[in-house]
Amino acid sequence: MEIETVLNYLANSVNLDGVRAEEIKKSLAADITEEIMHAQQLGRRIKQLGGLVHGAAALTLSNQIQPIDGTTDVVGAIKAVIDAEEQACAHCNKVIRATDGEEYVSQDLCTRLLADEEEHLILFRGFLKEYESASSQFA
Repeated sequence: MEIETVLNYLANSVNLDGVRAEEIKKSLAADITEEIMHAQQLGRRIKQLGGLVHGAAALTLSNQIQPIDGTTDVVGAIKAVIDAEEQACAHCNKVIRATDGEEYVSQDLCTRLLADEEEHLILFRGFLKEYESASSQFA
C-alpha cells in the first residue's frame, strides 16, 4: 500500500496544474518521503519476522488512488488522497488489533504509522473543506 501511495502521490504532485493546485502539490511531494520511510520500516519488520519484501514483478496494485484524468481536478486528487489515507488508517487499526497481546513490536510500529496517516488524513480533509467552501461561494 505504501509503495502504491508513493507512485500516486508522485504522479499527482507533478501532474496537477493551476494556482489552486500548488499547496496540494507541495503537500503531496513532502508526503512522498514519509510514505517511503513507512514502506522501509514495514519492509524491515517483515524481514525480521522471516518474510521477504518482493520487487515490482510480484507487486499487485489495488488501484487505491490513481492519478486524476484532468490535471486541474484538484478536488478529485484531494478526495483520492483522503480515500488512500482512510484505507491506510483502517489497515493499521486492523494490524494493531490482530497483534494485541501477541506481537508488540509490529503493534507499536503500526501505532506510530497510524499517527502519521491520521495527520495526513486530517490535513487533506481540511483542504477539502476549504475547496468545498470556495465552490459554494461561487455557486
